[in-house]
Amino acid sequence: MSGTERSAPAPPWVDAADPGRPDGATDPAEPGDADPAGRHYPAHRAADVLLADGGTVHLRPIRPSDGPELRNFHSRLSQRTRYYRYFSAYPRIPDRDLARFTTVDHHAREALVAELGEDLIAVGRYDRLPPAGASDAAGPADGSVDGEVKARAEVAFVVEDAHQSRGIGSILLEHLAAAAREEGIEEFVAEVLPENGGMLRVFSDAGYSVDRSYADGVVHLVFDNAPTEKSIRIARAREARTEAASISRLLTPRGVAVFGASTRVPGIGHTLLKSLRTGGYTGAIYPVHPRARTVQGLPAFRSVRDVPGPVDLAIVAVPASGVPGIVEDCAAVGVHGLVIVSSGFAETGAPEGVEAQLEIVREARLRGMRIIGPNCLGIANTDPDVRLNATLAPRLPEPGRVGFFCQSGALGVALLAEAGRRGLGLSSFVSAGNRADVSGNDLLQYWHADGHTDVVLLYLETFGNPRKFARLARGIGRDKPIIAVARPQLAAERWRHEVSGPNERGVEALFAQSGVLRVDTVAELFDTGLLLARQPLPAGDRIAIVGNTAALGLVAAQAAESADLRVVAGYPLEVDVGAPGPQLAAALRAANADPAVDAVVAVFVPPLVGSAAGYADVLVEGAGDKPIVAAFVAEGVLEKHAEGTVPHYHSVEAAVAALGRVSRYAAWRRTPAELPEQPAGPVVAVESGELLSAYAIRVLPARTARGGAGTLAAASELGYPVAVKIASAELRHRLDLGAVRLNLATPAEVSRAVAELAERFGPAEPLLVQPMAAPGIACVVEVVEDPSFGPIVGFGLAGLHTELLGDRAWRAAPLTRVDAAELLRAPLAAPLLFGHGGGPVVDIEALTDLLVRVGQLADATPALHRLELNPVIVGGSGVVALHAIVELGTPEPRSDTGPRRM
Repeated sequence: MSGTERSAPAPPWVDAADPGRPDGATDPAEPGDADPAGRHYPAHRAADVLLADGGTVHLRPIRPSDGPELRNFHSRLSQRTRYYRYFSAYPRIPDRDLARFTTVDHHAREALVAELGEDLIAVGRYDRLPPAGASDAAGPADGSVDGEVKARAEVAFVVEDAHQSRGIGSILLEHLAAAAREEGIEEFVAEVLPENGGMLRVFSDAGYSVDRSYADGVVHLVFDNAPTEKSIRIARAREARTEAASISRLLTPRGVAVFGASTRVPGIGHTLLKSLRTGGYTGAIYPVHPRARTVQGLPAFRSVRDVPGPVDLAIVAVPASGVPGIVEDCAAVGVHGLVIVSSGFAETGAPEGVEAQLEIVREARLRGMRIIGPNCLGIANTDPDVRLNATLAPRLPEPGRVGFFCQSGALGVALLAEAGRRGLGLSSFVSAGNRADVSGNDLLQYWHADGHTDVVLLYLETFGNPRKFARLARGIGRDKPIIAVARPQLAAERWRHEVSGPNERGVEALFAQSGVLRVDTVAELFDTGLLLARQPLPAGDRIAIVGNTAALGLVAAQAAESADLRVVAGYPLEVDVGAPGPQLAAALRAANADPAVDAVVAVFVPPLVGSAAGYADVLVEGAGDKPIVAAFVAEGVLEKHAEGTVPHYHSVEAAVAALGRVSRYAAWRRTPAELPEQPAGPVVAVESGELLSAYAIRVLPARTARGGAGTLAAASELGYPVAVKIASAELRHRLDLGAVRLNLATPAEVSRAVAELAERFGPAEPLLVQPMAAPGIACVVEVVEDPSFGPIVGFGLAGLHTELLGDRAWRAAPLTRVDAAELLRAPLAAPLLFGHGGGPVVDIEALTDLLVRVGQLADATPALHRLELNPVIVGGSGVVALHAIVELGTPEPRSDTGPRRM
């Protein structure tokens, strides 16, 4: 792929004596060096990226030292590709042009190269066009629309022939556009030959609004490089495909090399090789051993370079010191990825272990490979066409339609054994260990696209990219349920600021907002997974309880209340404890057919005389098109039917709790899918007041004053009636402590209030004067940065009692209108907003709008460290904040924004 620069010579606006910048300044473009303007090499623009086929390359800004490799790259281009790129044969790069291509200022001129191993395989660049008044073939240098002048740059790409059609051009365009926006360039122009369909598709498929014209045998393109809703959607769809492809390559290898399998002493490598063989892997297995000729009866090879067939996956179980050499050898033969079971890396906590882990990931990605681990259990794919058991588990669960991600290697074997005991069939399994590269987010993308997977189970210890996890879950959960165990310490992590944060109820709500069924234990993980894997979703929360004992029916009814389920009138329905199976089956069928029922709970105790085994069969007979769960308190019944279609539980409470989780998830899926609203445009705010105003967040004006004269002057300026209060944040809302005086309508009342406050709190305390707000209910809105979810929005009613009780609800930013509506209804005191006890009903629409705008602000402002609006007064018409605390600082990294990167 290629595009614009019409010919090799430097454009006329570039100083021929020094082509680096139009003003003649130079930039050696080496790390740590700077040009006279103080511009350093922009290392932050470097990124590892995934391509369409699941491979990886490394992008980075070009350096002058890249000259020899750039010349080698050019020599590998076909004549056709060179013609498309330069509009001429251009068989070699002259020294003068080579210097111009590799020496850029990273401001008006930028070039990004794609590296694969030791080679450059693609180059993308932009060159800023001359100021307004000059002209070029594509039109004015700076676009003018209704008098608005836009800074423009010409953009061009060239990709080595062997790597075309891998999506490199598209991702170069994303990263160049981001770099150009940093430098104030708003618009790209390009010139492409009509027959260069690949490059035309790169521009047209990017999601930007492209203006085309045709002149002099060339297609002229002009487009705004700011991301649009469409371009973001397209980029994320490509991200999903590339991440899914990268995992698919690992789970469906044609050949597997095993490093570390001993010939005599059983160990980890020996176990992994045995698991592959006994699991019936359908591809080729190649033990790699420095001395042995055979391992476990298979021919062994001294190096993976000696293997005769293709190797897509390497299983590594050697000491940590030997891993770098294996990474290098695997790259040389085109291995797609490595599963590194070896320990001795970041999990040790030692600096050398951390650095060793970073280095092997850097090398693997640079050479087109991915890494699972280190310190992991392995991976598995139960597809009969693959039958890959590259784990330390001696036996996998039966094939099924559940994907299972486990971060912990130590727990992995036990988790797989429990899945097998429960009869929960798996489609695939990945243990990420240290999660140095492949993460749960990658697996979510894969399972979303995988036709063999219907349900996703996650055992999480940490989040690598929480914002991305929430985004992915919100979309994937609409199609496939995601159940996650979040370890207690994950939920208990504290915030950087000493402000309130979500309690346990709030953390669960944050998961639920993304459509994730959060559970606390492994038992609950499998309880819920069994139900989702085997039964349809309920249409509502109404349940029928059918059983042969009143005691268990009562237990089920009590459990239903805790699970947010409603027992339909006429149930529990009891049949005689000694009733034959057909009678119980008929009762279940009747409950299933009842239009008032959404799901059925079957409870059973064995008869005192006779066998209970036959009674389990009636569950299938009595099942229908509604979900059914069963608690059969009888030895052997569960085990006999562990692989049946109806999930069985050892306790009534577990069965009903699982049904309650699934019912809440089904309700979330029934709500209309909605995207968060986007702000009208980018906001550049130097003051907190400007930031709030940009998002139409109204804060009542206030004046700080000292003494009677200053307070009277402030009141006169603002207009009567006013409120006068102690200015400190701790006291300005404490009406109960006498720190606030309201509805002061005259100068005399203001003077009296000043005297009373001085007597109570001392004459040195500064005062705050505000006009009176319309009557309403006081609320609190805040934003904090959560380590698991990024920026989150909190809402609750104001007041000492609600603060003491922690009655605050939370949702992750940005908020949809549905999120905002649920958030304002979530606090326990929320009924006060809706006229509880005969009180007024407030302007819910205005409050919803405020929460949406706060969510937009939180999402779009990485420099926002904290926001608190306290109190927010919402009345019958409108909403206003009386006070705002805004803390701006060093922008926090937002790992789910900007161009695609790993």
